[in-house]
Parts: sequence; C-alpha cells; structure tokens
Amino acid sequence: MSSNSSPDHPADHRSGPQAAASSGARADSADVQLPVDKELVLKVIPLPGDCNANGDIFGGWVMAQVDLAGSVVPARYTQGRMATVAVNQFIFKQPVRVGDLLSFFSSVEKVGRTSITIKVEVYAERIRSQRIYVKVTEASLTYVAIDEAGQPRPLPNPDGSHLLAY
Repeated sequence: MSSNSSPDHPADHRSGPQAAASSGARADSADVQLPVDKELVLKVIPLPGDCNANGDIFGGWVMAQVDLAGSVVPARYTQGRMATVAVNQFIFKQPVRVGDLLSFFSSVEKVGRTSITIKVEVYAERIRSQRIYVKVTEASLTYVAIDEAGQPRPLPNPDGSHLLAY
C-alpha cells in the first residue's frame, strides 16, 4: 500500500486483521452510517452461486445489481423505455461476501435532455455483525430515454410534455 493513499481509496481497506487488531478496529469495518439523503432502491443477499474463484462475490454480479438499482430513479424520469448507455465510474471498495445484506442507495447526479446520470452506493451489513455497515461499492451510471425504435428521445416533464424540444 502506498504512503499517499486516502481513506476513500480501496487499497486502504486491505491492510489486514493485524492492522485492525492493533488499532482496535475491525478488519473490514469503519462502521459507516447509511445515507439519509439518498433513496434505498434495492436490498439483496448474494448466495454461494454468485461467488468467484476466491470465494468472494463475483464483481460482475455486483455490477448487474448496481445497474438494476441505478435504473429505479431514472424510470420515473423517462416514463417509458430506457437503456444504460454508460458506466462512468465503478469502484469496488471492499469484497462482498456470501450472506451479506446489500443495500443499494441512489441519487440523481445530472439530468440532461435525453439522459440522466445516477450515483449508486452499496453498503454491506455483514451476516456476523448485524447493524454494522461497510461501503463496498460506488458507481455512476448514465441512462438514456429511448423510443420504440431504440433511438434517444427527450425526457418528459411531469405534466407529460417534453423537457426540451427536438
């Protein structure tokens, strides 16, 4: 681990049980609080079939769940078909384990003419340490409203009109 790492950098969480024991902290927990300014959009428990060769949950499985969670809020804006057009950022901060209760929170980062960018944060409640949460993943994804032909279309206003004309 480099000496210029920060608490938000994933490598900082890999210091091992010896470092945690010497500091009095647990090996993988900073005992973070769940966000109150974001919407809880999904809760799921990964199962043994979702594991990679190391025994942790496969990153692709986590990515799929983030995409599902990220689509909840944009669905309210698009009021119709939409597609994921970009994964702008994806950070695995901690491993996800079998039996973790994962909570996915999302918030709007940006609303454009045809698209909406969403931030998703994922917290794990470890099965053996109930009510102690670890931030395991964060991501930014962009979704675009599409018409029946799969082409981008303007986002509608809540009154049914378009936000911006073509």
